[in-house]
Amino acid sequence: MGLPKNYLYSKEHEWIKQEEGKVRIGITEHAQSELGDIVFIELPEVGEEIKMDEPFGSAESVKTVSELYAPLSGKVVEVNTELENSPELVNESPYEKAWMIIVEPTNEAELKELLTDDDYDHMINEI
Repeated sequence: MGLPKNYLYSKEHEWIKQEEGKVRIGITEHAQSELGDIVFIELPEVGEEIKMDEPFGSAESVKTVSELYAPLSGKVVEVNTELENSPELVNESPYEKAWMIIVEPTNEAELKELLTDDDYDHMINEI
C-alpha cells in the first residue's frame, strides 16, 4: 500500500491529516506491520491536552506494547471509540477506519517539523 499523499508523518510513525483547523492522527501502515496483530489500543479522553513528542496512548500487539507519540501539541476533540472493540482495524485499515484521535493544534508551527510523504517514505526505506 502506498502512502497517502498530502498527509504529514512523524519520525515515530504517526500520520497526520489536516482538516479545517483540526488534524486527524493515526499510525502508519509501516508501524502496524512492525507491531503485528493489534489486540488493544489505549487512547486519551476528549478534552485532554497532548504535547508534541510525548506519549498520548499505546498500542498493544501480540508481540509488544508500544507507546503512541503525539506528532504535535493540541487538545483532543474526538477519539475513535470504535478501536476499543475493534483494535484489529489498525491492521486492516490504518489510514481510513483506524484513525485514533482528532486534535485542535495549539502550535501550528509544529506542522512544519513533520515529514512529507516523500520524506517519510525515504526514512522507512533507509532503515
